Amino acid sequence: MTSGFLEKIGWRFIDSPVGIAPLVRFRILFGGLMMLGAIRFIEEGWVEKLYLEPRYFFKFYWFEWVRPFDESGMYLLFFTIIGSAAMVMLGFLYRIAIIMFFVSFTYLELIDATNYLNHHYLVCVLAFLLIFLPANKSHSVDVLLWKNLKATQVPSWTINILILQLTIVYTFAGIAKLNYDWIFHAMPLAVWLPERQDLPILGYFFQFKWVAFLMSWAGAFYDLTIAYFLMNTRTRPFAYFLVIIFHLMTWLLFNIGLFPWIMIVSTLIFFPSKSLENNFNEKLSTVQLTARWKVRSIKKQVIIPFLLVFMLLQITIPLRHFLYPSNVFWSEEGYRFSWRVMLVEKSGQATFTLRDPETNRQTEIINSRYLTAFQEKQMSIQPDFILQFAHYLEYEYRRTHGIENPIITVDSHVAINGRVSQQFIDPTVNLAELKDSFFPKKWILEIKK
Repeated sequence: MTSGFLEKIGWRFIDSPVGIAPLVRFRILFGGLMMLGAIRFIEEGWVEKLYLEPRYFFKFYWFEWVRPFDESGMYLLFFTIIGSAAMVMLGFLYRIAIIMFFVSFTYLELIDATNYLNHHYLVCVLAFLLIFLPANKSHSVDVLLWKNLKATQVPSWTINILILQLTIVYTFAGIAKLNYDWIFHAMPLAVWLPERQDLPILGYFFQFKWVAFLMSWAGAFYDLTIAYFLMNTRTRPFAYFLVIIFHLMTWLLFNIGLFPWIMIVSTLIFFPSKSLENNFNEKLSTVQLTARWKVRSIKKQVIIPFLLVFMLLQITIPLRHFLYPSNVFWSEEGYRFSWRVMLVEKSGQATFTLRDPETNRQTEIINSRYLTAFQEKQMSIQPDFILQFAHYLEYEYRRTHGIENPIITVDSHVAINGRVSQQFIDPTVNLAELKDSFFPKKWILEIKK
């Protein structure tokens, strides 16, 4: 009985034939949006600001080997992103194109960890999943070149894997909002909204605290439920209307880049192919999948288990902050890659002191000599960046001044969600002696309520 039930579940979510239209639509819109986003990045001058001006780049743990290119190399990297995204959109040499896009975009994001954004990480994840999906089997240049590639149906897992990923993003974004500051103090919206009173019509209401509470609670409810409303046939049209309204509001109020547009485009995957039959001008057969999808296909025996493990990681990674004793918003241990979107208003200042143990002479570091203003802002509130910068100072002073084994301490203060500024890092610890790891950072001081 149990076996039969599992077979039915497997057929429904993995093997059952569904129209390819949602997958094709996803490919076209995703590729087009990524192409336009990369072009905009160049036009805004962000290549120079973020990748050519800095003399030092902060790294993700395990990815210290990633290095920026020179000016020509960085622009070549961006043109690779633009070109591969265009090829994905057109479905031209799709498999090669999506691998090129994933590798080039991910490499770009690994160059400097201070540029980390949740939606950049989401782009990497979605691009990775698209590598394994047959999104070029309809309305693509590949179909024009290779007629036998054409298909009007695909196994349901090729669409459900994207639905699952987006559900994970929304659900964990909602769970992250169920924290004391967001629910009981409407923070940080209570700080951000009054700053937008200049907006026509809506701006007038942002002066009232109850509006911040209303938007905070509505935002948590939206994130926790929207994916499930999108799954339901009856609620799907209204739910997608809310998706558009919600993300247009966030785009209007806050500077969060392409994230609203990525979500508006991506959530169309919840709409089945019948919604697009007329647009695609295709009749979907009821039985088109061959036995290769159901029995011995390499896609079922290898790729599907691999992607299920990947999905399991996507579920567990946002929960890793429970392994740390500290407040995740304060210490940021387990903060990244966890879909914690717009939850913290945080500012800080970090003053480093370097002392020569032989002469006992000490120097107060001027951070702006080594970091851009943006890097310094990010470094001062994130402990792993503070540690990385301390090691960079150790290297620089050994190289330029011949100081061996310098003692480097930091006087660091951080203000979070309307609280008064508090000391962040133990000022007595010699950062030059510490090594980064996934273990709790005991040199981060506890936040005071």
